[in-house]
Amino acid sequence: MVEKYRMFIGGRWVESSSRETFDVRNPATEEVIANVPLGTKEDAKSAIDAARETFDSGAWSNKTPAERSLILWKLAALVEANARKIATLESMNVGKTIKYSRDSDLPFIIDNLRFFAGAARLLEGKSASEYSGLGTSIIRREPIGVVVGVVPWNYPLYIAVWKMAPALAAGNTVVIKPASLTPLTLLEFAKLAQIAGVPDGVLNVVTGPGEVIGEELATSPNVDMISLTGDTSTGKKIMQMASGNLKKVHLELGGKAPFIVLDDANIDAATEGAVVAAFWNSGQDCTAATRVYVHESIHDEFVKLLVEKAQNIRIGDPLDERTDMGPLVSGKQRERIEVYVRSGIEEGANLVHGGKRPENLKKGYFFEPTIFTGVEQKMRICQEEIFGPVLSVSGFSTVDEAVEKANDVIYGLASSVWGKDITDLVRIANRLKYGTVWINEHGVLTSETPHGGFKQSGFGKDLSLYSFEEYTQVKHIYIDQTGSVRKPWYYTVYGEK
Repeated sequence: MVEKYRMFIGGRWVESSSRETFDVRNPATEEVIANVPLGTKEDAKSAIDAARETFDSGAWSNKTPAERSLILWKLAALVEANARKIATLESMNVGKTIKYSRDSDLPFIIDNLRFFAGAARLLEGKSASEYSGLGTSIIRREPIGVVVGVVPWNYPLYIAVWKMAPALAAGNTVVIKPASLTPLTLLEFAKLAQIAGVPDGVLNVVTGPGEVIGEELATSPNVDMISLTGDTSTGKKIMQMASGNLKKVHLELGGKAPFIVLDDANIDAATEGAVVAAFWNSGQDCTAATRVYVHESIHDEFVKLLVEKAQNIRIGDPLDERTDMGPLVSGKQRERIEVYVRSGIEEGANLVHGGKRPENLKKGYFFEPTIFTGVEQKMRICQEEIFGPVLSVSGFSTVDEAVEKANDVIYGLASSVWGKDITDLVRIANRLKYGTVWINEHGVLTSETPHGGFKQSGFGKDLSLYSFEEYTQVKHIYIDQTGSVRKPWYYTVYGEK
């Protein structure tokens, strides 16, 4: 059965203004599983107008924090009640394994909604005080207004909630654009939001290609902020388009995470961590470990064990509980990975595992976990974001060399360092130019801790109370307490002291 979806704009489920649609495929079977409206510029404008009208009316922003909090709590409960259905749909649409979608993504989504439901009631500025000695200053945090969220295809609902939860908790209205490849779970989420009591126009979901509707979302003067998770080149375009009305821009972009293994590291733990961090979600993750730098004294032993563990990864149907790695999201994405693998071979790296399509899987966009050794710093596979299951391994002789190589990319999103001496590990962590540094772990995120990049991995934070700084603006209100007609400082403008 092919499910037919509509967009959610202004509290109504609508077709595209052009009446055109597009097919959504299951990357494991290549079969069409859904039909979705092909949104137009007019549809994007309608969604923005609905969000603008609703925000200006105060139907959401004027609710008390407790009222907004209660609705978000209800929404979290509805997601929890429908978690199995949503996780299955996410696996079918993205290709990630059911155990990953059900036991990792969905619990985090629910927790994030609950975290911001609670945090909504603690949103505050500084306490009032008499800083000037003549009057009282009050610092307020207020919602920005209409927020546009542009969501990637690798975590369609997971990352959308990162944006929606703090934005809605703070009192903003939201327009979300999912990736054309993976719009389904976000549309299902909008159904639950409506049931939970989110007022019409507060949450709007518009589907379609970014090159058609993205410009309207980024350039509209009725949009106050745009939050993008995507690749760095798209982030640069968004910044340019958003400059027209100087709307706030929040970007979480590409990554090329280093994974440093010191000579005293637990090799079994480090190889276990590297296999997981490199190949989760088929390597389609901006925080995935893509560059392993391992001390030369343990290099060969590390690689041997790493390859042995990678060989045990079970590739296949993502809905099978035993499957460890599903397909890539599309045929185009697989072709991109194949280009990088050829590049690595041509530039002289050693392909020690994988590098091809599994021979036993004729349907679906599957690709084997791939490991290169002998990777030099300037090779494309070491410098560019591949966004697939390709791991580079290089040796180093000194800590300074490892840190220099780790920092020698344009990205700065996530990294990790592995070893036994916590003093050394913290010193190295302090030198790594990344928004997140994990020690003896790679990939842990929580609702309470911030996530965001340095350098060309973007700016601003998702998750945690820090994200409220992205989705609010600070207002200073000053109240004179002197009651005087002529204030003491007026003489500096006219008259005598």
